[in-house]
Order: sequence, then C-alpha cells, then structure tokens
Amino acid sequence: MSEQRYCPHCQQPLEEWEAPQDTGWGILLICNNNKCPFFRDSANDIENKGDANRFMGCRYAEDPGNNYNSVNLLAVCPF
Repeated sequence: MSEQRYCPHCQQPLEEWEAPQDTGWGILLICNNNKCPFFRDSANDIENKGDANRFMGCRYAEDPGNNYNSVNLLAVCPF
C-alpha cells in the first residue's frame, strides 16, 4: 500500500490486518489503538448484545478494496 491512512478518531496510523478467508474482505486497515475514543466508547454503543457479550466493542477500520469505506470491526473491548 502506497499511502499511509490514519484513524479519524485518534489520528494513529491504521495497520494492515488480514481478515479471515470466509469473510470475503481480504486486507483491512484497522486502528489498534486501545485508547482510541471510537474503540473505548464502542462497548456502550452496541445495542442488544446482552451480558454474554458485554466485552465486545468495535474498532475503526477501512476496506482498501472498497474505496477505503469505513467498517466497524467487532473486537474484544475489555473496559
């Protein structure tokens, strides 16, 4: 990838992550900053997740294969 992309929420560089093969995504660019406000606040934004999934949140991600459209990537959020 020729251009460095940054998280619009914390301005940290996005990192390449290879999505599992059965998702059809390929490489995504994700924000791995655990202090990112998008990630830290996401655990409260997921509706109807129940107690079993209370530690789930979302990381900011972009899909280079789809014009860098943003994706909310489900992730463990230990806060």
